[in-house]
Amino acid sequence: MTSKQPRVGLLPCYLKLYDDLLPECRAGFDGFVERIEAALESRGIAVQTTPVCRVAEEFAAAVCGCEQAGVDALMTVHLAYSPSLELIDAACATGLPIILLDTTMDADFGIGVSPERIMYNHGVHGVMDFASMLRRRQRPFEIVAGHVDDAAMMTAAADLVRAARASADLRGSRVLRVGEAFAGMGDFAVEETVLAGRLGIEARETGLDALDAAIQAVSEEEVAREVAADRERYACDISVEAHERSVRVGLGLRRLLDEGGYGGFSVNFQAFDRTDRPANTMPFLEISKAMGRGIGYAGEGDVLTASLVGALARAFGAATFTEIFCADWAGNALFLSHMGEISPTVAGDVPRIFAKPFFSGGSLDPAILTCAVQPGPAVFVNLAPGPDDTFSLLVAPVEVLAEDASLDPAMRDVVRAWVRPAGKVAEFLEAYSRAGGTHHSALVLGDRADALAAFGRMSGLEVVRLPQS
Repeated sequence: MTSKQPRVGLLPCYLKLYDDLLPECRAGFDGFVERIEAALESRGIAVQTTPVCRVAEEFAAAVCGCEQAGVDALMTVHLAYSPSLELIDAACATGLPIILLDTTMDADFGIGVSPERIMYNHGVHGVMDFASMLRRRQRPFEIVAGHVDDAAMMTAAADLVRAARASADLRGSRVLRVGEAFAGMGDFAVEETVLAGRLGIEARETGLDALDAAIQAVSEEEVAREVAADRERYACDISVEAHERSVRVGLGLRRLLDEGGYGGFSVNFQAFDRTDRPANTMPFLEISKAMGRGIGYAGEGDVLTASLVGALARAFGAATFTEIFCADWAGNALFLSHMGEISPTVAGDVPRIFAKPFFSGGSLDPAILTCAVQPGPAVFVNLAPGPDDTFSLLVAPVEVLAEDASLDPAMRDVVRAWVRPAGKVAEFLEAYSRAGGTHHSALVLGDRADALAAFGRMSGLEVVRLPQS
């Protein structure tokens, strides 16, 4: 699956009365709109700017054009005051997420300002008018405020568009389960009809026979090319035989995912229990590579979290499946890990490939990819099923801790990260479980808790921020 660039429809709002009385003023806003476009585009957002809109007919046509263009969200910018009743019907009729960009042309509007600048900086109260009406109509929206040249504000605006992209992706997910779900794991188990009805996720299941057939269709030339590519981009500490074996199985899995157009998948390691078949090793290496390409993953048959990871990875880039494995009470941190899966997009160093003994036996030793995770801000995200087929999105800002010389050398063979939540680990874990958090989650790099909370709201999920105030 190829990640789709997030795309926003930028909707400049204006007042027809100004065109009637002061027609010369309109041209003064051209550079302002271009600054907004450039700021969003420099942050990876494709922008489709509509003509300046003033009356209901113009707004309706602009919104319709954005829908036809397939944008992920509408972003309004009030060039000046614009009456809310001209836009509100079109805004409530569209299913697109609405983002209000509350910004103005000038950063400095202090006591020394010329009154001539009022004309070009008074859109703020138009935003208030529109937001008030959206709330009265119970129409959800997001808002970000600040000066157009404020880098942090424009990054937040771009991330809201990414949140809209992720929301659309989650609700259009096709996800594959290879093998049956792990027997007895209940927290992520959701009926497929509920996944489809509540979240728009289409889940399918296949056995290893289909994977066997896909592996048999892989050519030796394909294996050789993939091995060569691995040895260019990763540190390979593995025999040629073990590497080729894992790559062959992995390319078969890739073929299954590509042919089915899947945006996420889950593999139950228990299904890999024989050496006398093409699927003779657990495809950990390809699982990590797939996440690097924006295909979501979660272990043990968990198609719910796989859909979440895929949607976030395609929209925000650096994201991976993970689990909280251990609590470092003394260091006030949490140890994240799993058997052999991590996205190379979160790597803080060159990922390393090696063969690791398969702890459950019955299968040949798989190749896995490991790395230190990039230290710095990140967000721990969980999609939690609740009572009566409801779902909550748990959003927790964390700090990924840097590894140092104290790292046990044997830990280099382990998928790993240490993160520190805000506040005490004990309090975090208590609040997490009270909120129903599952043991499968996603980690998204960057200071993006606000954007991820917006993603949850856009997806119709109850959003739980941790720590809770």
